[in-house]
This record gives sequence, C-alpha cells and structure tokens, in this order.
Amino acid sequence: LQGPRYISPVPSGGFVVSEECGDVKVFMSSRKLLCSLSSKYGHQFGNPAGVCVDREGSILVADEQRRTVHLFPEHGAPICLVSTGLRRPAGMACSSSGHLFVADTGENCVKVFK
Repeated sequence: LQGPRYISPVPSGGFVVSEECGDVKVFMSSRKLLCSLSSKYGHQFGNPAGVCVDREGSILVADEQRRTVHLFPEHGAPICLVSTGLRRPAGMACSSSGHLFVADTGENCVKVFK
C-alpha cells in the first residue's frame, strides 16, 4: 500500500482501502490483493478518500479532488452516484436500508443520499 487512507470491510470477508497515490485496492480475507479499481475499471481517480461497500457488494468511493462519489459494481462499468453538491467528500458509510452518508469536510457537515 502507498499511503493508505480509508478502509471498509467487504461482506465476503475482505476489505477495501483508498490510497493517497490515487487508487483503491481490494483485498481478500487472507490479505492478498484481489484487484486495483483503477486497473479493473480503467477509472482515473483524483484523490480517493472514503470507501464503503453496499449490501449488494458494490464498492463506493468518494473522490475529494473531483467532488464525486462513484459506485463500482462487481460486474459492469462504474456509475457516478453524486456529481454535484459536494465540496470535499471524505468519510462515507452505507446503511443496510440503502442510505449513503458522506462527511463533507468542505462544508463541515454530513450529507445523506438515498
């Protein structure tokens, strides 16, 4: 890892880590690297920050530099879930009821999305 920042468990037993170098890595429960999201999806991150995994196993990543939140499904292309209204998204959490909580350090608040 190069400058690990945020971490989230994966329902299958592994975990996801965002890095300062501009990537997000997915690890198996054995701590073996499973994939890099930038390599797997061909996605260019600005400054990945908070990460979480939803109930379907999709990985969500907040990008501080781009002021966005992207969803990375197990199969298929990344989807931009939030493209406006964020100033500096940092930490995130996904609820079992489908809500996304984003700590926006640029506005000193928590924003909730459904």
